[in-house]
Amino acid sequence: QVQLVESGGGLVQPGGSLRLSCAASGFTFSASAMNWYRQAPGKERELVASISNTGGSTTYTDSVKGRFTISRDNAKRTVYLQMNSLNTEDTAVYYCNMMYVRDYWGQGTQVTVSA
Repeated sequence: QVQLVESGGGLVQPGGSLRLSCAASGFTFSASAMNWYRQAPGKERELVASISNTGGSTTYTDSVKGRFTISRDNAKRTVYLQMNSLNTEDTAVYYCNMMYVRDYWGQGTQVTVSA
């Protein structure tokens, strides 16, 4: 079965950095586009970044462009989200996502940006 396991969240000060990881199993990872979403308290889940199956194409929501970088290592079956220049508005639970027929989600990892 499809499994997505996120890690790397935590508490960071404004201006700091974190790198999230998502380890995938149960499907053909190298054939699948992958996504990172986030959900802040009281807000809808939003798409943050996407990466094509080869890693050759990436997209970002406007609020993270220039600060976040999505990448993947198909040999390790892992997708990453490097987050720099974090601010308080980035505080959310971050979810790894794969869509094939339906959405598959990880359990999420909490990112808290606070002084």
